[in-house]
This record gives sequence, structure tokens and C-alpha cells, in this order.
Amino acid sequence: MRRGMECAIYQELTDEWEQIDCRQEDGGCKATLARLADLRPDEFAWIRMDEPGQEELQQLADHLGLHRLAVEDAVHAHQRPKQERYGDVLAVAVKTLWFVERTSDVETGEVMIFLGPSFALTVRHGAADPAAEAARRLAQQPDLARLGPVSVLHAVTDVVVDAYTQAAAQVRTDLTELERCVFSPAREDLTEQIYSLKREVVEFRDAIQPLVPVLQPFATARQDWPHEVAPYFRDVADHLTRADAEVRAMDDLLSSVLDAHLAKVSTWQNDDMRRISAWAAIFAVPTMVAGIYGMNFAHMPELDWRYGYPCALAVMALGAGFLYRAFRRNGWL
Repeated sequence: MRRGMECAIYQELTDEWEQIDCRQEDGGCKATLARLADLRPDEFAWIRMDEPGQEELQQLADHLGLHRLAVEDAVHAHQRPKQERYGDVLAVAVKTLWFVERTSDVETGEVMIFLGPSFALTVRHGAADPAAEAARRLAQQPDLARLGPVSVLHAVTDVVVDAYTQAAAQVRTDLTELERCVFSPAREDLTEQIYSLKREVVEFRDAIQPLVPVLQPFATARQDWPHEVAPYFRDVADHLTRADAEVRAMDDLLSSVLDAHLAKVSTWQNDDMRRISAWAAIFAVPTMVAGIYGMNFAHMPELDWRYGYPCALAVMALGAGFLYRAFRRNGWL
């Protein structure tokens, strides 16, 4: 179900954005198409859609010349980060990502960005909306907006990569706290928490890692793009590479933390087994003495001796005490 559509026309002569009224019954589609038909050479349109249906997106797709496969990807989402060229239209899929502090979960969404000669179309799925922040940044950077529809691609990817960096910092904080707990003297089983955080980091890695080779080509000068845009994409690619390295490091560190915790749990179990074995050995002495004299043979030494019973108790106590002291000295108890 589509949540809404927005359309803005950038006018290079005035460095202003003209907002199209999209409050009509058809979601502003007719008004948008009419305005797109009257675009001047010094203007380009940015259409933003939230979770559109097939029929709703198809109306725009027919006018903009979007490929059927590109429309299908935009409607159904669940794409890996990628770029595809359909004639004059470039389609880029990017995973959005945000960190939920309450549950320490990494949630993901998706944005499809379509660039044509005179338009940019962004289709969002998920709670995160990078287009809103990207529009704010473009409004404050008219020099970038003058570069045309490619400025929208840069602004959106810049916002998405910044969100990656913020999420990585939050995950790092949780990881540091887990490390502190793992190496603390407290005996607490953290296996589930470590595995849960590792699963979130893997989801993080699956969103960010495939995007690296997608953005790298944008950092080089392209014949169909203004050469001024290359430094902007190099900056985004640099931030993305650093975020990717951070996520990889956290993934490796979590594996080490999990191994260290499992080794610590194994040590706890060994300590417990040593204590159990030590107490079993201590109680084995009186059990052995009592067992010998409980065999009920008719002729056994000391059965008729007056001090036999106190002597047997003394042997039990001395044997158990000796073992207790020995185990205590060796750290078994």
C-alpha cells in the first residue's frame, strides 16, 4: 500500500525547488505527469514514492520509460545493493539501515533510485526515509543541485552511508559492553546475547558489503555525468569503505568474543566437575570404611573391640580432613 508521493522540480535559474501538489485523489500522479511534460532544459524533477503498488508506479514508469524489470524490483523490493542500466535510465538499489536501541536490533529497508536525463525517482520501503534528509541537504547545497539528477543519487547515498556509520558506532558500544561482561568475574551465560548481536552484525554486513562495488564506479569521472560530481562520490565511497571495514572488524571480534566466552564456560564446567570430584573423593573415605564394616561377616577384626567404633569414626574424619586440606591447597575447592 502506497503511503504517499512527493514531487519537486529543481529550477537552475533560481536555485529553487517547486513543489507539486500531490494531494489529489490519484495521489498527484496526473499533476506530476502534466508538470513533467512541461520540463524545461534547465529543470529536472525529483519524484519520491513510499511503498507504491504495481499499478500506481506503472503510470509513472510508462511516462518515464522505466523498464518492466526495474518497476518489478521497485515494487517488490528485497534486492541486494546493485546498479542496472536500462537505456538512458540508471537504476540503483540501496539498503537503508537503522539501529533500534531498545532491542539492540539492526533493521533494514530499501531505496530504489532511478536516474534519467531529466528526472530522479526514489522508491522507499521500510521505516527509514533517507530522501527527506537528502532533500534538506540539497536545498542547502544549490551548487550540488545544479549538477542535475545525479545530485539526488549522491544526496541519498550520502545519507544512507551516514546512517551506516551511526549504526556501526551504536553496535560497537553494545559490543564493548559485551566484552566487558565476558571478561568480568561474574558467572553469567552470555552466549545468546553474543549470538544475537553477531546475527545483527551479519545483517549489517549483508547490507553494506555489496554496496561497496556499486558505489566505487561512481567515484570515477563518467562521460554522461558532470565531472564535478566525482569528488562527492569519492567522499561517499571513502565513508562507505571505512564503515565496511568497521563492520568486518566487529564481525571478526564477535567471533573471538564468542570463542572466549565458550572457553570461559568450559572452564566453569571444569571447575564444577573438579569440585564435585573433590567432594566425592572426600565422602568416599567414610563410605569405604562404613562399607567394609557393614559387610556383616561373622569374624571381622575390631568388632568386639571397645574402642572400635570411635577409632572407625576417627579414621573417617582424618581421611576426609586430609583430602579436604589437599584439595583446598590445590584450588579444587
